[in-house]
Amino acid sequence: MSKPEHEFFPVTDVGFTVCPGGDPKITERILAADPDSGVATRILRYEPGADSTPMGVQKHDFWEEVYIVEGSFTDLSLNKTFSAGEYACRPPGMPHGPWKTDEGVLTFEVRYRVQP
Repeated sequence: MSKPEHEFFPVTDVGFTVCPGGDPKITERILAADPDSGVATRILRYEPGADSTPMGVQKHDFWEEVYIVEGSFTDLSLNKTFSAGEYACRPPGMPHGPWKTDEGVLTFEVRYRVQP
């Protein structure tokens, strides 16, 4: 299977849900997802004061591209803050996080797999 086909639609029609890990300050709006592979396109929101430390360092078996739309957050492993207008492209297995934010952050993410 793959992500479903969608023509333009208001993303506000899709509600935010709590991300895996269960922290109510960390939510996602899934715009398109492939339930078989686990890849998705989403908007990720960390409310002010959110901290993903309990989830630890993240590593995925898929590519992940992230654009920070607004706000900022700090990668606690790198002790570096990233802000609106910055972009990351992470290959499978690249460690990142955990994350913390004082002001909140909103990102746009695309996750995918590359077929060999």
